[in-house]
Amino acid sequence: MKKENKSVIIWLLSGCALLFLMVVVGGITRLTNSGLSMTDWHLVTDTFPPLTEAKWNEAFEQYKKFPEYQKINIHNDFQLSDYKFIYFWEWFHRFIGRIIGLVFFVPFVYFLIRKKLDRPTINKCIVLLAMGGFQGFLGWFMVRSGLIDNPDVSHFRLSLHLTFAFITFAYTLWVALDLIYPERNVYKIIPLRNIARIALVALLIQIIYGGFVAGLNAGLIHNHWPLMSDGQFIHDSVFIEQPTLVKNLIEGKSGVQFVHRTFAYVVVALILFLYYKGTRFSLTRNQSKGIDVLLVFVFIQFLLGVFTLLYSVPLALGLIHQIMAFFLLSAMTYTLHRLSK
Repeated sequence: MKKENKSVIIWLLSGCALLFLMVVVGGITRLTNSGLSMTDWHLVTDTFPPLTEAKWNEAFEQYKKFPEYQKINIHNDFQLSDYKFIYFWEWFHRFIGRIIGLVFFVPFVYFLIRKKLDRPTINKCIVLLAMGGFQGFLGWFMVRSGLIDNPDVSHFRLSLHLTFAFITFAYTLWVALDLIYPERNVYKIIPLRNIARIALVALLIQIIYGGFVAGLNAGLIHNHWPLMSDGQFIHDSVFIEQPTLVKNLIEGKSGVQFVHRTFAYVVVALILFLYYKGTRFSLTRNQSKGIDVLLVFVFIQFLLGVFTLLYSVPLALGLIHQIMAFFLLSAMTYTLHRLSK
């Protein structure tokens, strides 16, 4: 790491930490059904929550006009105190998004003025800023889907919002790693790099389906392992919820859960294969550690997934499972970087 890059690296890693926090709070927001509590979006006036009881009542009355209250919470003795709870998590999620925007944009301008960024890094940071803006749009695009007729957001939009946050995090980390390891890696190992690339794609597919499971609440059924309900590997309901097989696998609760629980074996197998192939090469210390950590993380994540399913997605386990996915993606990004550059 070059000394002149240290402040830029700290900036990028701080962005990674905030993106991590953003997704954690997003997970809490989803698991507490708080995501539709704020029915509009304003860049400035929504920066802080209502500050008076009158403003709280005004916001609550506005919330009552939308499907989540009219079709669900109106039957649950839902009071202002309950509304304040769900409002907090959605507001906090959006507030962190605003902080991330400032943390990325203001230092970027400062580093530009101070000429601390070379041309390749400038280009990568512009991409990061565009990704951040697009992520904000995806958040509102997701929320809108639950404010029309359906009292829940589209699981497609939720998964897109979640997965793009993971991708933004991984790319930010990659840019930081480019600066931490500025010299080209003479120990680049093409066969292992290719396996790691395939494993990364598989992990992203698994994250996409994790979003589907969350959006459809598909973790609340078939709470058995290693088989689904009734001792079946593929439960009959996988094929009957939707009119076609494809729709069952992307829109049916049973089908989506089946893909997510089964594809986990693929992710584990690919990382095991990467570890096995790695033993046949002379690896650098960083490469070896990256693969070792990746192997440990994938087994922890697999076990967390099993227990999250068996206990019907309690808040703590569901959140830890999502957090571990972040650590797993971090290890995957680091390992692929060390095998590629």
